[in-house]
Amino acid sequence: MDIRVDVELPCAIDAVLPLINDLTQYPQWMGLVHAVVPEANNQAWQVELRGKIGPFARSKRLRMMQVETSEPHHVRFERQENDGRSHSVWVLDAQVTEVGSASTLNMTLHYGGRLFSNVVERALHDEIEASKQRLRELVAQ
Repeated sequence: MDIRVDVELPCAIDAVLPLINDLTQYPQWMGLVHAVVPEANNQAWQVELRGKIGPFARSKRLRMMQVETSEPHHVRFERQENDGRSHSVWVLDAQVTEVGSASTLNMTLHYGGRLFSNVVERALHDEIEASKQRLRELVAQ
């Protein structure tokens, strides 16, 4: 599954970068990210995703690492578990560009597993739309 999200933000790029470069900031604007605990090296995070559809809730824990990128204002996180087992691929890629006094955030989520059905994917898209508005409100403060 690949999801691309583009959002126009009413702020300079410097207001957006701290909210996307550090996964501990995500719970305040991305509703599916329930909790984030940084590891000692500050390049890896334990991320708990939580979603609810009707009476059903599901949680997923991932160890995400920030990986090097060659472009400024570009951040990429990849799932890198350290338990020796094989896991589904998760990649979150974010690029911010500035145009005048506004910024555009382009995010792509790639998930290589089988967790999502049409119903779950619809709920994910609804949460993404709500998250875009929460992010707009945060950067406007």
